[in-house]
Amino acid sequence: MNKKPTDTREKILKTAEQLIYQNGIHAMGMDLLVKSSGVARKSIYHHFANKEDVAAAALNERDERWMHWFRTESDKGETPQDRILNMFTVLRSWFESEGFRGCAFINTAGEVGDPNDPVRQIAKIHKQKLLDYALELSEQLNIEHPAVLARQLLILMEGAITMSYVMGDWSAADNARDVAKILLEQVSA
Repeated sequence: MNKKPTDTREKILKTAEQLIYQNGIHAMGMDLLVKSSGVARKSIYHHFANKEDVAAAALNERDERWMHWFRTESDKGETPQDRILNMFTVLRSWFESEGFRGCAFINTAGEVGDPNDPVRQIAKIHKQKLLDYALELSEQLNIEHPAVLARQLLILMEGAITMSYVMGDWSAADNARDVAKILLEQVSA
């Protein structure tokens, strides 16, 4: 049975994403990608121009999948307030999942110095999507300054992600949720 080109591409991207998440972009060399994926170097270069293209494509795939998961789980709340608070419950479940190594986008952005590097741009787009989602939920509250609340919620999420990974403190999501409750009470008053 012949493999479709998309199967090979998907295998490359899945392996690259795992390697990047476990070890970082700089540690994911083409030799390791070939060895880990079982895909010949020539096949990798058939799909991607270089390591940077593989990394960017793998991070884009992760962004799409992660955001879909995050929104789907967070949207299980009945009201906008419930959905906002649920974001932190969802984060907690992610923190407790096997293999959690923090945010792939924060981690990779920290490896790349140039703010115009495609990897940094992907990280920025990912964080913008999180902000946009927080804004979407904040606007549903019919409050005076939903953009302010959305930025505050993003800071709480990012702080919780960082604390959970760096400090090994899974309760950071619960602490951030408690602060979000206070913010919601303030904007509703």
